[in-house]
Amino acid sequence: MEDLVIRADHGAVAHLTMNAPDKLNALSDAMLAALKAQLGALAEDGGIRAVVIRGAGKAFCAGHDLKEMQAGRQAEDGGRAYFAALFARCAEVMQMIPALPQPVIAEAHGIATAAGCQLVASCDLAVAAEGTRFGVNGVNIGLFCSTPMVALSRNVPRKVAFEMLSTGEFIDATRAREVGLVNRVVPPGALRAETDRLAQTLAQKLNPALRIGKRAFYEQAGKDLAAAYDYAGAVMVENMMWRDTAEGVQAFIEKRAPDWA
Repeated sequence: MEDLVIRADHGAVAHLTMNAPDKLNALSDAMLAALKAQLGALAEDGGIRAVVIRGAGKAFCAGHDLKEMQAGRQAEDGGRAYFAALFARCAEVMQMIPALPQPVIAEAHGIATAAGCQLVASCDLAVAAEGTRFGVNGVNIGLFCSTPMVALSRNVPRKVAFEMLSTGEFIDATRAREVGLVNRVVPPGALRAETDRLAQTLAQKLNPALRIGKRAFYEQAGKDLAAAYDYAGAVMVENMMWRDTAEGVQAFIEKRAPDWA
């Protein structure tokens, strides 16, 4: 399992590589367990300031392992308990990403389908190579992508999400950027460098500010307008009380680099 998700740290940036290229990095039971273990470790790692998730081989992630899912049908209940547990485990991993203190960037190439598209949508940011295709294609085999729908519909306009879900058609990287599924699209040869550049930019910011900001970003999104402003205002008061924030503001006024502790 340790080899299924390889972690490599470059300074304050952790790179997680899904390493099952022969299966297009499908989210098998073992892959989900490996991702959960790595994300859990990162949540406790104060030295890491940004995270990149990428896939080995020719694809980012092709979604769940359909052969493994079919094998789960052999249980006496036809697989009901297995499927319930599988989708619960997947949902747990997807929710760990926005809950992680560090910003998480998906580095997408090849294809990101079904739960693989869900993984991209669950990340805070995404960079894609030109030619990457994104889809929630379960409807083509009779399985509406209901769990991928949760993350997708929180990233792209409602009608775009429903069209993808109901037709099973792919969108390309350019369209994915237009509708907000990814932030940047670059030539394949520049994918890693561009992703790393974005990660390093994040890693250079005041770490506590990004951490409190990420938490606040998701918290306020679930509130009505007035409650969101009340919550966000309290967060900004907390942020303003920090010594490093006072120093950052003063450094800006004095046109110098901040002396952050």
